[in-house]
Amino acid sequence: MDARDKPGHDGLFRMTVPFTLRPYRADDEDAAIELWQRTWQQAYPSIDFAARVAWWRERWRSELVPKAAIVVAEQADALVGFVTIDATGYLDQLVVGPEHWGSTLATTLVDEAKRLSPSGVTLLVNKDNARAIRFYERNGFVHAGEDVNPTSGRPVLRMAWIRANRPR
Repeated sequence: MDARDKPGHDGLFRMTVPFTLRPYRADDEDAAIELWQRTWQQAYPSIDFAARVAWWRERWRSELVPKAAIVVAEQADALVGFVTIDATGYLDQLVVGPEHWGSTLATTLVDEAKRLSPSGVTLLVNKDNARAIRFYERNGFVHAGEDVNPTSGRPVLRMAWIRANRPR
């Protein structure tokens, strides 16, 4: 059996289309922002992320694109995920389309961030996002304190991955 085959809920095996990673290009902007909005809306349905798109687009253009390495994941010529990692090792965004939650895509993107920042990766995650916290813990991140997101006012956990945290 090919590693890309996996059992479906009906017991049948389905082939999943593999994804590829590549550096972000300027013409990815609209797709990346649409994916960000759709993904965060799914994670936090009570927040109107459509109302935040202009703010996000400005932040994307002024803070993330010029200061971070951005790696995108494509599948069948569609952008399905991305990760941003800056020169200090701060992972600002890990975005994976909801249809890929639970797949290997998020882990692959985090592994790419680790490769780009081998001395360590830090991030903030909303304290009420238990699913994301478990994901980061499974990927070698440890709790490194608590904080408050300056934009949303939500409590967040600081998490860190340091090369020594990786299982041998």
